[in-house]
Amino acid sequence: TASGMLNSIGLQNPGVEVFCARDLTWLAENVPSLPVIVNVSGHSVADYAAVIERLEHEAGVAGYEVNISCPNVDEGGMAFGTSCTAAAEVTRACREVTGRTLIVKLSPNVTDIAEIARAVVAEGADAVSLINTLLGMAIDADTFRPKLARVVGGLSGPAVKPVALRMVWQVAQAVEVPVVGMGGIMDATDAVEFMLAGATAVAVGTASFVDPRACERVIDGLEEFCRERGIARVAQVTGALRTE
Repeated sequence: TASGMLNSIGLQNPGVEVFCARDLTWLAENVPSLPVIVNVSGHSVADYAAVIERLEHEAGVAGYEVNISCPNVDEGGMAFGTSCTAAAEVTRACREVTGRTLIVKLSPNVTDIAEIARAVVAEGADAVSLINTLLGMAIDADTFRPKLARVVGGLSGPAVKPVALRMVWQVAQAVEVPVVGMGGIMDATDAVEFMLAGATAVAVGTASFVDPRACERVIDGLEEFCRERGIARVAQVTGALRTE
């Protein structure tokens, strides 16, 4: 799009067995000191729990990010993350099978995201991450057809940043666990804005498609931001937004 990316590729991956044998093995051999947080998805509550149970046998895994934007096939395809009840149920099932760090990734396609955040924290989430993609679509005016095969896709990148900032700010005030902010972070200034809104940490996605070293630029830029302002630790930026 003019200010972001619209995708409809699903959650392509080779499955947990191949991931363990290939990807985790490579990480253990090449970057053994790297803590690995695995993003987990599923089409039923049992799916989530089963994947985590399998990963519990892997020593290199530090924790899990649970993607609750997936459709719940047992409830007519409604995304887990759009219902407090479903979001809580998934979180509870995951918490029961692991003592590792559990981060729940929230969907922005809801009326009250803070309500969902409170529900997953009540069931044992150690942190929440947000936002996932906003629902969007694109149409070809020449062919009169949608540009995406599935018609609707996920919008990410700079276009969603104002929405993401607002939601991070709301959630940070609603829960007492760390918030990982994301949604349109392209540089260090964007990262600072998310931290001011209450994010303890940030994540970069779409920017990496434009520049594979985007994360390095963000880290270097954060260090420079703090150095120029005499800020001793970047953590001091979190929640420092002045609204009075």
